[in-house]
Amino acid sequence: MAVKPIVMFPDEVLERPCDKVTVFDKKLTKLLADMYDTMIENDGVGLAAPQIGISQQIAIVDIDDHHGTIELINPEIIEHRGKQTGPEGCLSFPGLFGEVSRADYVKVRTCNRKGKVKVIEAEGFLARAIQHEMDHLEGILFTSKVEKYLDEEDLESAEG
Repeated sequence: MAVKPIVMFPDEVLERPCDKVTVFDKKLTKLLADMYDTMIENDGVGLAAPQIGISQQIAIVDIDDHHGTIELINPEIIEHRGKQTGPEGCLSFPGLFGEVSRADYVKVRTCNRKGKVKVIEAEGFLARAIQHEMDHLEGILFTSKVEKYLDEEDLESAEG
């Protein structure tokens, strides 16, 4: 298990668009495993490569549902619809939470670790998590989309 340190804001790697992945090899497979270990160790539901200092279009999402771990490599949203607003946080902003509006449904074209193109459809919380991680790959931080910052009390009532 290789848990990497999380890059914290205001590190510039977080606000820079990432490079496309062009090599699909054992190094990429190891990076994905390290990212998973890092995400789990930090109680996250997603992690993008820039959050561990790597400026490449790689992210993972695992909201602990039947989808399992979703690997996003060079992802692109090809369809979206609906709107949802809900609380978000980010491992690069510990203790900071805010209300963010995002599409309720997304269809994403991505590559798997072997470079094979696949299409993923997601809605609700999974769609939110995917969009949050994909924003990281463009250098976009959730703080630029926050409509209202939340404190502990707001968070508890939002979680119901």
